[in-house]
Amino acid sequence: MVIAAKMDRMFRSALDALQTIADFKRRKIGLWLLDLGNDCSGNGISELIMTVLAAVAQFERGLISERIKDAKRNLRRAGKHQGGGRPFGWRFGEANGHGRARELIPDPEEQAAIADIVMMRNEGRSLMAIRDAMRGRGFPNSHQLVANTIARHAGGTA
Repeated sequence: MVIAAKMDRMFRSALDALQTIADFKRRKIGLWLLDLGNDCSGNGISELIMTVLAAVAQFERGLISERIKDAKRNLRRAGKHQGGGRPFGWRFGEANGHGRARELIPDPEEQAAIADIVMMRNEGRSLMAIRDAMRGRGFPNSHQLVANTIARHAGGTA
């Protein structure tokens, strides 16, 4: 018997759920989903219910994904932070409105450093050389941050 809390935590898609359950049946393994409160791999009716629920769970995951993408797109349009660490070249403003989304305000020193990073790369300097130059100016960064900065601000590849 395999015990899982919820179907959407156990399977990636409706197809994955149906294939796994068929494999469990072939190997005589039961599936108990705690949120449904019973063995879900037993008979034809439970198979029908599992098929419908798996499709609904996949649809629900798609909706959640779309909502997250829309929220991040709206934050990006509004110039607000989307989560994670503070992006190089910016500092956080005060939280305004709903939630914890904060406006991103250009940091003059780091914006100048970004311009210098792009200029050094255009002059043919390596990522490591640029990283070392920036560290010498007091910016604790990595060659990956340099590469990401160049890609984002020069419109090209590092």
